[in-house]
Amino acid sequence: MKITGACHCGDITYEAELDPARFGICHCTDCQVTSASAFRTIAVVKEAEFRLLTGTPKTYIKQAESGNRRALTFCSTCGAGLWATDEKGESGLVNLRAGTITERRDLTPRYEIWCSSAMPWLARFDGTERHDKGFT
Repeated sequence: MKITGACHCGDITYEAELDPARFGICHCTDCQVTSASAFRTIAVVKEAEFRLLTGTPKTYIKQAESGNRRALTFCSTCGAGLWATDEKGESGLVNLRAGTITERRDLTPRYEIWCSSAMPWLARFDGTERHDKGFT
């Protein structure tokens, strides 16, 4: 499925090809903090199927709960989080922030990762495959 997206102010835009089965929820503590929420909804796309259309995003390197170093990309104008990759780009994957995807209403989370960090007061989502840690 072809998707498009943008930061809140519209300075940064992108397009990608997404397999809807790669749309899910991350409960890791890093996603909780960087999203200022109980979890983050992500869309994992292949780097070869992702294209930055406009703008120059800013990148912050963070050591994740897993120990991996992650490059978190955001708009330096409005501060909207856009995507994350491994620091060196070796995985070939881009984790898009679902709130920036124009077609987000057409997508349903298929999985949840880092459920071991999920907030205990958060209701379970119906129909998702749950994982205590991450997966590839």
